[in-house]
Amino acid sequence: MASKITSWIFGIIFFLAGVLNAILVHPVPGAFYLLLSLIYFPLVSVFFKKKFGFSIPFTVKVILGIVILWGTLAVGDLAEILGL
Repeated sequence: MASKITSWIFGIIFFLAGVLNAILVHPVPGAFYLLLSLIYFPLVSVFFKKKFGFSIPFTVKVILGIVILWGTLAVGDLAEILGL
């Protein structure tokens, strides 16, 4: 249950980061974050498991999420615009 909640939280955060990047910075990083957010939503994970026969482990998703959030909010263009 906790993994689903965490996945939804990371998915929503990356989706919002994608929308903000697309509007405020540039569409390319925005599209990247929007696509990246898909791997976190549980419904998409189930779809990939059925379609391709594998899924990304939860620990890999969390580590990837933390690294990307750090890159986005610490040194990214969006951080400069938002004054973080």
